[in-house]
Amino acid sequence: MATNEKLRNIAIIAHVDHGKTTLVDAMLRQSHVFRSNEQVNERVMDSGDIERERGITILSKNTAILYDDIKINIVDTPGHADFGGEVERVLNMVDGVLLLVDAFEGPMPQTKYVLRKALEQKLKPIVVINKIDRPDQRVDDVYDEVLELFMELDADDDQLDFPVIYATARDGIAKFKMEDESDNLEPLMQTIVKEIPAPQGDAEGPLQMMVTTLEADDYVGRVAIGRIIRGSVRPNQNVVIISGDHETKAKVGKVYVYQGLRRVDVNEAGMGEIVALTGLGDVSIGYTVADAENPEALPSINIDEPTLSMTFGVNTSPFAGREGQFVTSRHLRDRLFKEIETNVAMRVEETDSADVFKVSGRGELHLSILIEQMRREGYELQVGKPEVVYKTINGQKCEPMENLTVEVPQEYMGSVMEALGTRKAELSNMTELSGYIRMEFFIPARGLIGFRSELLTNTKGNGIMNHIFHGYVPYKGDMSGRSRGSLVAFEQGETTGYGIFSLQDRGTMFISPGQQVYEGMIVGENARDIDMDINPCKKKNVTNMRTSASDEAIRLTPPRILSLEQALEYINDDELVEVTPENIRLRKTILDRTARGRAAKNARK
Repeated sequence: MATNEKLRNIAIIAHVDHGKTTLVDAMLRQSHVFRSNEQVNERVMDSGDIERERGITILSKNTAILYDDIKINIVDTPGHADFGGEVERVLNMVDGVLLLVDAFEGPMPQTKYVLRKALEQKLKPIVVINKIDRPDQRVDDVYDEVLELFMELDADDDQLDFPVIYATARDGIAKFKMEDESDNLEPLMQTIVKEIPAPQGDAEGPLQMMVTTLEADDYVGRVAIGRIIRGSVRPNQNVVIISGDHETKAKVGKVYVYQGLRRVDVNEAGMGEIVALTGLGDVSIGYTVADAENPEALPSINIDEPTLSMTFGVNTSPFAGREGQFVTSRHLRDRLFKEIETNVAMRVEETDSADVFKVSGRGELHLSILIEQMRREGYELQVGKPEVVYKTINGQKCEPMENLTVEVPQEYMGSVMEALGTRKAELSNMTELSGYIRMEFFIPARGLIGFRSELLTNTKGNGIMNHIFHGYVPYKGDMSGRSRGSLVAFEQGETTGYGIFSLQDRGTMFISPGQQVYEGMIVGENARDIDMDINPCKKKNVTNMRTSASDEAIRLTPPRILSLEQALEYINDDELVEVTPENIRLRKTILDRTARGRAAKNARK
């Protein structure tokens, strides 16, 4: 067994928004990957537009820095449990983790989720308590909570003896103790080199590498990224790609390693190094790249199964094809099957209809990010109501349960508990945090659909919620759905101020004057629990008493504009969300109101 002392492989894991990406940026800056005159607050690791807008990491990213001639490969991971497939894969590439915890919030649901995965793989943890400059920091309490979490997750003695670093990632400062003076990340770097084990393995044996990430490149095709477990790899080397019992011969193109934010091609990479290989053809995540003479497979990666599914279909509305570039079922099919090559936690199934596909993922966010990416790429599609994925276990119907954590100001506690009671949630824990109440619940995954927008309404925007998958339990019984009906346009045309004004006492409108609508499009929420057909395009007729122009000033209530996630949460079983590059519209599955009435009557029989 050889040890590569010149290398360390670490992943940074944390709850969303606890400062992972900011810390990596600070480490890159202090390792002189950036020039001193470069823009400082760019969040270079969040490279996607959606990642920058939402301030979350969706795809794991690799980078590397040098410290005292030791190369530290760093993998930045997502904090949302919806992207757990990403976390699980990248933990296969590292020997230790930096567990980042907010100095006020302490360990949160996703902290628990990613830490459990790391401890199961026997990785060495370093705890970094971040944001110690917060005026409301409670560092000592947070340390105790982290220790309790490690014990709860059955950490072994070596893992329980974790080193702690105190940091302010935004300012690039780390300390061994709170009272220390520091103006850099030197304590953190020293701890990584000292505590994280160097990669160990057979450096001279036949090649073995697990593909843990894929990237698509327009020039060289698929780029397979992974860690060399045994041996070494060189350009133009003959290899065998192993997937299950299937073996395929291939030839390595170029071999890249990470240096700062760039990939640099090298003549050889050895055991323990994280590499990117080109030229391997139809390779996929979980495949083993092995020596051509002695092909041996590595254990496959275990990924959590999807818990939520939706239908993705070709846009069939009267406005189809006006805004999108890719509108056919062939375009849709190719894009979805391309997605599952790199998005291992997602599944795509073909249905009886050639125009509709069933897509399953880890949660609403996981699926809505895909929809958002597709609309930005120029796709038009229509998606159905999210549904949970049921399982039959020992002959019993079972459904996915989630651990839900809600933080609200004390005065909103009653309304939140009442709302969750109707969704079959069970309170498991409650703690008080300086004016806020943190409540923990067990709740069926279907009870979470639509809850986020209800929470924000009930708490006037002050509520925070997070959830992670708990497991499957026997079906909890029926749950009441949306309590209000839809306002549906019954003709195509352009909306008018007069038409909307005369209807706004019926409920909440989703549209403004001057908007194009079509028959069957949902234009508002009814104040009652039934659907109502309305005409927002109604014009004021001229009479001999006055002209249509000499109208008294009408006052319109501002419409409720639904985001993509809110639209997906809002719709009922007989409704769809039409997604185009320019618009998100709600519509009935059956647009014609006569046919819709007939279908509803048949369903009641």
